Amino acid sequence: MRPCLSPPVFVCCLLLSAPVFGYLGDRHSRKAALSIGILLWSGAGLSSSFISPQYSWLFFLSRGVVGIGSASFSTIAPTVLGDLFVRDQRTRVLAVFYIFIPVGSGLGYVLGSAVLQLTGNWRWAFRVMPCLEAVALILLIVLVPDPPRGAAEKQEEAAVGDPRSSWCEDVRYLGRNWSFVWSTLGVTAIAFVTGALGFWAPKFLFEARVVHGLQPPCLQDPCNSQDSLIFGILTVVTGIIGVVLGAEAARRYKKVNPRAEPLICACSLLAAAPCLFLALILARVTLLASYVFLVLGELLLSCNWAVVADILLSVVVPRCRGTAEALQITVGHVLGDAGSPYLTGLISGTLRAARPDSYLQSFLSLQHSFLGCAFIVALGGGCFLLTALRLEMDQARARQPGTGTPDSKDSESQALLSSTGSVAENL
Repeated sequence: MRPCLSPPVFVCCLLLSAPVFGYLGDRHSRKAALSIGILLWSGAGLSSSFISPQYSWLFFLSRGVVGIGSASFSTIAPTVLGDLFVRDQRTRVLAVFYIFIPVGSGLGYVLGSAVLQLTGNWRWAFRVMPCLEAVALILLIVLVPDPPRGAAEKQEEAAVGDPRSSWCEDVRYLGRNWSFVWSTLGVTAIAFVTGALGFWAPKFLFEARVVHGLQPPCLQDPCNSQDSLIFGILTVVTGIIGVVLGAEAARRYKKVNPRAEPLICACSLLAAAPCLFLALILARVTLLASYVFLVLGELLLSCNWAVVADILLSVVVPRCRGTAEALQITVGHVLGDAGSPYLTGLISGTLRAARPDSYLQSFLSLQHSFLGCAFIVALGGGCFLLTALRLEMDQARARQPGTGTPDSKDSESQALLSSTGSVAENL
């Protein structure tokens, strides 16, 4: 098998199915779509553990089915949360939801490495996870509601009763929504970098330790899993802290600046770019400094997940939020992490082929192929600065009468009136 092809297969199937789930999520039961997604990815993950090497195409097919199942949650779950909560509550709940993206990614490294060490067979990692997914499916069916679209904005009738637009009309509307367009390009930059880091960072750290004489070279597979464990732990810790910091900073800053969310994203990415650059450059000189800047870069990248989702929910009308999530995911993966692991490996291999065969040159080739990630992160920061210029205008359009998305201040006023009967409290 060629492992570098597995992420592109997964992501390509995810991005092809995301628009389908977005369409279904805007028009049919979102709870049913989420349940189908869990069944797909858990079944495909379990079945892939029984595929023999001579049928590698079946393994890649199963990874594609996992991507299809994952598309359901990536596309629909944020819209359900958007219809259950508004303003500060929505920001906090989205933070909790997006915490589990880095947590899941990091635990994947940790679990895979631990299972490999205990059993000597990576296949058992794919047999453990379906047990957890079965629990998730039961909790989804029993505990999670399926709210009407736009319910959180206290305009359920308007949101549900609006004439149903076609999918093409929804796409045209989103293409004219510049806050959505620029924030999607910013998300694409984040996806590109996180995809490349997730696939190649453990190998980069391993080769750095080989160059420093702290680790013997890997002469046969499976290699020492220490670097996957280290990177997994870093991903979990920085992911949790970063998501919480980003969401809380946006929540507080919004009280004084209505453009807080895209500005928080822009600042975090513009600060992450030099951190990643220094982490790469200093790896040959001092591993400690490289780890410090890698942690800072990962932390700053993680600040964006919940904030970006909040931006989308605030500038897009409820009737096409599922489609908006799907398009953002599709564009982010097509131009981001679908190809970044392969592109990084291709550049590294090309550089290595033109250099002497040594461990140092192998390390330098991978290091140089990574440097473009710092530039991509900076471009993402610029996209969020452009988002800030359009944010208030697009939010106002999303709150226009008849869209099912009124001003959140009006929603709060209605709640206060119903509970206290006092008009003064709404001023």
